[in-house]
Amino acid sequence: MIFKSTLIFVLFALIFPLQPPKNEGLKDIFSNSYHIGVALNSRQVNSSDEKVNAVIQENFNSLSPENGLKWQLVHPELDQYNFEFGDEYVALGEKIGAFTIGHCLVWHQQVPRWVFVDDNQQQLSKEALISRMEEHIETVAGRYKGKIHGWDVVNEAFNEDGSYRESDWYKIAGKDFMKAAFRKAHEVDPEAELYYNDYNVWRASKRKGILDFAKEMVAEGIKVDAIGMQGHYQLDSPTLEEIEQGIIDIHEAGFKVMITELDVDVLPRPNRAEGADLNMNFANSDEYNPFKDGITPEAEARLAQRYADIFDIYERHKDKITRVTFWGLGDRNSWLNNFPVRGRTNYPLLFDRNLDPKNEVIEKIARVVK
Repeated sequence: MIFKSTLIFVLFALIFPLQPPKNEGLKDIFSNSYHIGVALNSRQVNSSDEKVNAVIQENFNSLSPENGLKWQLVHPELDQYNFEFGDEYVALGEKIGAFTIGHCLVWHQQVPRWVFVDDNQQQLSKEALISRMEEHIETVAGRYKGKIHGWDVVNEAFNEDGSYRESDWYKIAGKDFMKAAFRKAHEVDPEAELYYNDYNVWRASKRKGILDFAKEMVAEGIKVDAIGMQGHYQLDSPTLEEIEQGIIDIHEAGFKVMITELDVDVLPRPNRAEGADLNMNFANSDEYNPFKDGITPEAEARLAQRYADIFDIYERHKDKITRVTFWGLGDRNSWLNNFPVRGRTNYPLLFDRNLDPKNEVIEKIARVVK
């Protein structure tokens, strides 16, 4: 009888060989928590590389455009728009059923100088600038109405102390440019979610300025759905308590929380450099580039623990968070290879330079999922 049972089992195994269990993708690990997103560049959106496409489709259910929908690229001249990237990006989102994000409609960086001046190179009036901004929003957001599900309407408009950034937008139009941007975005696509997005929102002073203004807009009947907390973290900064308090304060102010640009810089930085202020950039040096030939096991272990600690906070507050988006697909293309020190070899994401998963890091994160 034992011999017969064994023979049957062997024959069954030969006919129906056991398949190794498929590793869970990130979106599966967090399927009961929040959307897991990724920021993509133009090569990744339109890639013929099967590995690139597989990593995107198996791990992410939300997409963000890294640069392709910023003003300088999508609207380089007054009467010229370039929607090649945007159309391909939106098509990819539709193909994989992603919650697709538009980033960003108004920012002080990557915006052409012509936006702020007339044909004689004289500064525009407040009314003319807002009109030009509204035309941009109507054209871009209108093209993707119903296809882009949420917009970063205004990006990085506050200083670290909570005051308004003295950008060209603000110098000409004051804070009203933000109100006009949110109003217009809602008018163009009433169903799209609308966000304010910034870095260092973990800092109490900056967060207070942002939330005070967001609440002011809501009090005036302006739609603001969520505050995007960019997650550009380092191995030991900010503190976990600061990250958590940011989430709590945003929620208590009446807004959804989104972690919009998550990565962890494993390299040392100059003391003055933190967050994502692109005005701070330093020349390369060996001091700030210690892992040219590969990250050490000790540093990767610290990366794994840092991500696990951060996601432990996110999981405790998953009732407040609707999306966590990684700022880049893999280490090779991360902006942190060049910020704040140019030309470095950085390792801030969950997929390495070959787009292979960092299994020890991912497994440690997965253990915190409740």
